[in-house]
Amino acid sequence: MWTVPNILSFARLAGVPLFLWLVLIEADWWALGLLVFAGLSDWLDGKLARALDQTSRLGIVLDPAADRLYILATLIGLTVREIIPVWLIVLLVAREVAITPIVPIMRRLGYTGTLPVHFTGKAATMCLLYAFPMLLLGDHDGGVATTAKVVGWSFAIWGTALYWWAAVLYWVQVRQLVSAGRASPPDPDPDPPAGAQKGAETPR
Repeated sequence: MWTVPNILSFARLAGVPLFLWLVLIEADWWALGLLVFAGLSDWLDGKLARALDQTSRLGIVLDPAADRLYILATLIGLTVREIIPVWLIVLLVAREVAITPIVPIMRRLGYTGTLPVHFTGKAATMCLLYAFPMLLLGDHDGGVATTAKVVGWSFAIWGTALYWWAAVLYWVQVRQLVSAGRASPPDPDPDPPAGAQKGAETPR
């Protein structure tokens, strides 16, 4: 549990409430600095996990959880400050709701693994993680702020679209698993078919 990559992940998680507080009190540069630290630690813990052979199931869970919590904290903070509209939050939350039934369906089919993370899902998460700091920076005056706002909205629109497309791809995989399960009932502890693997990250 207390491997170097996991400690970095815990530190990133601990920074979520601090980040939200900094956004709410409009200490934007400190909030952006913390977000940069979170992004660097996210990259570093993956590198260290592979280099030190310290990949763990806990780390696989913590990594996407931290990303989601930073996105959620940013959404709350930017909505309270009226930087982003409510419809964007509705779209992103609805996407999370749309993929919620996937895990119960897989458990019912007897698969203990989870769906592999699509590149599309990773790209969507990265777009959103770039978008929100830009939108935060755009809530100021000056040419740099205006540019940041335009870039931020570009990332936000693309990230939201890719987020939903990733959800569609996950449901396509689930449909394939359901079809395979009907064709031949799964063993008590089966090897996941192509489209599911043990120990994979939760869908992003």
